[in-house]
Amino acid sequence: MRDAALHSWPHPHGARPMKLLAIVPAFNEQHLVGQVVDEIRAAWPSADVMVVDDGSRDETAARASAAGARVLRMPFNVGISGAVQAGYKLAWEEGYDAAVQIDGDGQHPADQLPLLLDELHSTDANLVIGSRFARKRGYRSTRSRRGGILLLSWLVSRIAGRRLSDTTSGFRVADRDTIELFAAHYPPDYPEVESIVLASRLGLKVTEVSVEMRQRRAGQSSITPIRSAYYMVKVLLGIGVLCIGRPPIRLETGR
Repeated sequence: MRDAALHSWPHPHGARPMKLLAIVPAFNEQHLVGQVVDEIRAAWPSADVMVVDDGSRDETAARASAAGARVLRMPFNVGISGAVQAGYKLAWEEGYDAAVQIDGDGQHPADQLPLLLDELHSTDANLVIGSRFARKRGYRSTRSRRGGILLLSWLVSRIAGRRLSDTTSGFRVADRDTIELFAAHYPPDYPEVESIVLASRLGLKVTEVSVEMRQRRAGQSSITPIRSAYYMVKVLLGIGVLCIGRPPIRLETGR
């Protein structure tokens, strides 16, 4: 874990510490969401934690609240894109300086959150991705899925103008400019890859740091082989549209 001084970064325009919001999308994650909240608080005590309960049918909301998180309950299941964007909208409206996105299924170890925040604080990055593939360690998904990830990472790296090895990672931290972008426009369905392309097209700098992720410890992934094939086709089409068309938003803030 990094030096404790990082927990109170100086704000670039004043003396107050940075405001950080942890956005935790969760759907039927009652067995793990409380532990995820506890891990975030242990890793970065000054962060505010908001669990976005995406229409869960179990005790996800109650257990997140019991762990001390703020809970935003969606009226029905809107999918990962809608849940995450709801978090970014709140982060923008309430003036947060940075937002970290961390899944509620326990795969993203919060004790590595300081690595992402250190990169954001010490460089000119706008969006920092936690990469499973920058180094060969920890859980890295199935072989077939890794093949698709490698293809997407190669393509997105060419668009972004820098090497990005894990463009499907949902473990990421965004600065204020990126929060503005994602609050106004967040790609639907499977947004991780397309959101990087969109940010790059608008001149935001995307970087990555090596992290070690864990295998899902409860529940079941919604990504089946059929959905994986659909995912690849949809994302490739989405990237094409983003590269050819006009960006759907113009950023007004500056660093």
